[in-house]
Amino acid sequence: MSEKVYPPFIFNEFDRKNKFGLFMDVEKVIYSGVTKFQRIDIFETKAFGKVFTLDGVPMTCELDEFVYHEMISHVPLFLHENPKKVLVIGGGDGGTVREVLKHPSIEKVIMCELDEEVVEATKKYLPNLSYELNNPKVHLVFEDGSKFIKNFNNEFDVIIIDSTDPTEGGGGALYTESFYQDCFKALTENGVFTAQTEEPFIEKEWMVRAYKRISSVFNVAKLYLGFVPEYTPGTWSWTFASKNIDPIKDFNPEKVRNFDKELKYYNEEMHVASFALPNFVKKMIKDI
Repeated sequence: MSEKVYPPFIFNEFDRKNKFGLFMDVEKVIYSGVTKFQRIDIFETKAFGKVFTLDGVPMTCELDEFVYHEMISHVPLFLHENPKKVLVIGGGDGGTVREVLKHPSIEKVIMCELDEEVVEATKKYLPNLSYELNNPKVHLVFEDGSKFIKNFNNEFDVIIIDSTDPTEGGGGALYTESFYQDCFKALTENGVFTAQTEEPFIEKEWMVRAYKRISSVFNVAKLYLGFVPEYTPGTWSWTFASKNIDPIKDFNPEKVRNFDKELKYYNEEMHVASFALPNFVKKMIKDI
């Protein structure tokens, strides 16, 4: 990886197609390098704290990372009766693995990340996110997740797809119907699945497309929402799916109330409320 140091600058993620963007005054560049897959930048800002980007697209930041990582992790984990074996595809910053390991029943987590240098950078520069990647329960695999998943059948209690945007790098391979079919086969009979599925305002076509494909494969599929300021325009979606578990009917709030680890966003009320969709989102997916 080649490494460069830049003076303070204004970072902008500008969407030329839709004519809008996110702008940050960068106080300090912590790290910048180029791998064989993508460019990595980690920098310090006043509003968002440390920000981690791939190819100029924000992946996570200190200000609100807990929202994304708690919602992608705890929604499925609290719905499984006794989760022991978890597969995380993507998630190289380590935030999802950190949240998964707050559940004491977990015996093994496999994290499949395409780019090993992402993990190296986040371990060094984002320790609050990545510290659990050194946990002996965690097994790191550096492969294409869409190919790795084909190796398993009836294997995982929980599968979490913490992928990049479908238009960035290799992220598109994790949004296909065939990939979701492989995830279905890799789950145990009572297994649960969650994927990040983009946002409902600007690039809504990808949210609808992902939800449609997931719901065509799984017996149960439900979209849910949360607020992540870093991801323009600030609202994000995930899709829960399973073979037979309903995220509302089968949810036991007592499990959350008795949870002894600190959570900043997710609670029993947020779990239920996140599945209550606004009318315009319902309209998008009603015919699927």
